[in-house]
Amino acid sequence: MPLKLVTPKELIRTIRNLENKKAPGFDLITGEILKHLPMKTIVFLTMLFNAIMRVQYYPIIWKISHICMIPKPGKVPTEPSSYRPISLLPIISKVFEKILLNRMKPILIESHIMPDHQFGFREQHSTVEQGHRVAHKIRETLERKEYCSAVFLDIQQAFDRVWHEGLLYKLKTLLPNSLYMILKSYLSGRKYQVKFEDELSNIYNIKASVPQGSVLGPILYSIYTADLPSTSEVETATYADDTACLASDIYPDRASQKLQIHLDKIDQWLSKWRIKYSASKSKHITFTLHKDTMVYNGWQRVTE
Repeated sequence: MPLKLVTPKELIRTIRNLENKKAPGFDLITGEILKHLPMKTIVFLTMLFNAIMRVQYYPIIWKISHICMIPKPGKVPTEPSSYRPISLLPIISKVFEKILLNRMKPILIESHIMPDHQFGFREQHSTVEQGHRVAHKIRETLERKEYCSAVFLDIQQAFDRVWHEGLLYKLKTLLPNSLYMILKSYLSGRKYQVKFEDELSNIYNIKASVPQGSVLGPILYSIYTADLPSTSEVETATYADDTACLASDIYPDRASQKLQIHLDKIDQWLSKWRIKYSASKSKHITFTLHKDTMVYNGWQRVTE
């Protein structure tokens, strides 16, 4: 089924919702500039967007991101780690992404692609609500005088390491072909150029990751990780790349064992989809007055 075509009215509404202060991409076109476009240009852009949907081809020029290196306060300026990279994409590309996202959302909802435990990048879901959900689980466990064994996992460079072939496999399986083909073109052939002060680097190919600084990047990451292993015996709570797993039992060793079995499954899943987690930033806590048992992810101990 072909995607719903764009109308000038929809395009105008999308442009009006742009933030004026958002930094532009290499073309220097800002949201404020787009808001002053004459109707003739709006009609032209509408035709362009509809052509992209029909031929299922994403313009190469929109796939080039400028990476601006922003110095971190109080850091040594000669160290690469002292800078925070900010990815800037053309605003016009982001307008099209917003329109495409509006066509993706109903499909994701109707197909129940997003798991209930994922609160990231979803309307009417927030970190606060997810925090309350985790706290409620812990409180309930303690009220029953049970042990709650929990692991909080941190994924290493989550957005930067998304395996393109793996993501495309999932998109093809889950989404209509018309949407999949556009997203395939959207992900392929992406490039970046680093900007430092007034200097620009050479242009380099992007071999992995969802596009940083994009509109679709977060939702694509959510789709990529939507099949994270889950079980009725372990409560899972995710917000973007932050993951919490909680298991409870009247006996501490059984609570830890439930969690360990589930964590082993997650380790296999992470390996299959080429995702790595940070052992140093991940934590294991047993919510009780008693000492907890050790928990391992693969061969690595998750720190307490």
